[in-house]
Amino acid sequence: MENNQQVLQEALQPQKRGFMAKYLDIVEKAGNKLPNPFMIFASLALAIIILSAVLSGLGVQAVHPQTGEVVEVFNYVSGEGVARIFSTLITNFTGFAPLGMVLTIMLSIGIMDRTGLFSNVLRSIVTSVPQRLITPALIFTAVFSSIATDAGYVVLIPLGAALFHSMGRHPLAGLAAAFAGVAGGFGANIIFTPGDALLGSISEAAAQTVVADYSFNILGNWFFMIASTVLLTLVGTYVTEKIVEPRLGKYEGDAKEEVIEISAQERKAMRFAGLAMLVTGAILSLLIVPSWGPLRGEGAVVASPFFAHLVPVLFVLFLVPALVYGKMTNQIKNSDDVVGHFSGIIRDMAPYIVLVFMASQFVAMFSGSNLGIILAINGGYFLQSVGFTGIGMIVAFMALSAFVNLFIGSASAQWLLFAPIFVPMFLELGYTPEFTQLAYRVGDSITNPVSPLLSYFPLIITFAKKYDSKAGIGSIIAQTMPFSIGFGVFWTILVIVWMLFNLPIGPGAQIFMPY
Repeated sequence: MENNQQVLQEALQPQKRGFMAKYLDIVEKAGNKLPNPFMIFASLALAIIILSAVLSGLGVQAVHPQTGEVVEVFNYVSGEGVARIFSTLITNFTGFAPLGMVLTIMLSIGIMDRTGLFSNVLRSIVTSVPQRLITPALIFTAVFSSIATDAGYVVLIPLGAALFHSMGRHPLAGLAAAFAGVAGGFGANIIFTPGDALLGSISEAAAQTVVADYSFNILGNWFFMIASTVLLTLVGTYVTEKIVEPRLGKYEGDAKEEVIEISAQERKAMRFAGLAMLVTGAILSLLIVPSWGPLRGEGAVVASPFFAHLVPVLFVLFLVPALVYGKMTNQIKNSDDVVGHFSGIIRDMAPYIVLVFMASQFVAMFSGSNLGIILAINGGYFLQSVGFTGIGMIVAFMALSAFVNLFIGSASAQWLLFAPIFVPMFLELGYTPEFTQLAYRVGDSITNPVSPLLSYFPLIITFAKKYDSKAGIGSIIAQTMPFSIGFGVFWTILVIVWMLFNLPIGPGAQIFMPY
């Protein structure tokens, strides 16, 4: 094992640096010269205030494709705007969607980490899984995590860093690989996800503006997304091992992890923790598996309340085995110890909480200014006016989706704006709404890993700083940009291949309308 790690570390020593490595060095260096992310978001919020006044004065607007209403820029310098800034300051912070999710899931995962269960499980994985399979397994799991909506951001990304670290590989490479899989592969999976149901309902409503009785096929992207999952796993593995890791070189940071033999007591505790997780999972399954399950709901399972509230489910699923392990290893003796661990976890998350305060103000102001909506609508109409057809039009549409995604992080929010424009337009040109949604999902996903406005980006920086105190926006983007480029190029090629051979994109779903 030690010989394997030595060979790997020697292979990761910096070699002759090519164009891509030098370019990423420039990106990282320039990005890390930016101010603290807190000040960046503060500056962006101020810029939105000024820009809203200027563009409002110029009469910039757009016509909403769904309601027909004129959307104008909201002026934050006006009396109403100043009042909104002060009246929403607190609710912007407390209502920031990722905050509660992150803190909740980190409480349970944090106890797993603080008691040593996390690290011991990782050691067990390292000694049982062939090293050559670790990278593809991590990326595949990260892509698959979209079944749990956003939970992959707070579960798999720190896991990827810790896993690589425990193997003697650079932890930031593991972090980047997991982040790319979760964010960049968000539009792919091998099974149905809540996103299929959510986006599908929007697509159906948009299609019915042209074909009143159109019934959208919720499984309409399934075949293509299975192929996409395999493709992204292969591309992500290549980028990780051939571009990102060689560029980072050998990890020599302060976050050293001692390779300690797992004791007999710890192994026994791990077995009981695993049994506790299985039992807890079986009990939680009663919430959805039986027809009387209180969180089953009606209709598609992926659209059930169970998946809509998956973070609390994961909180319980992780917390119970962590408590069992802590109790059996004498690290948790009473409730005071549990509270002490919780308090320590929140202290560790303090930098993230501070950053979220300002990030939430910017996100709310950008949304409230209507700048994102106007950009999306006018961009859509521009693409329509250019007159692209066929493959060129679809590629241009994906490129537009990728660009607008840098400003509107929510896939459903952006699709609410795009669908009323592009679904009817492409339907009139002979493309099914299922295929239009597919193209959107590809474009929307590929720029997630390089978007500083992604809600979870501040959290990624927090994870990275555990291994490199100087890590900043530039570091993260430099490590994830190769993934975005790779995913964008090969995913686009996959779409083109699907179009050229007119392959079915899902059960009973085609690219072209049957008339």
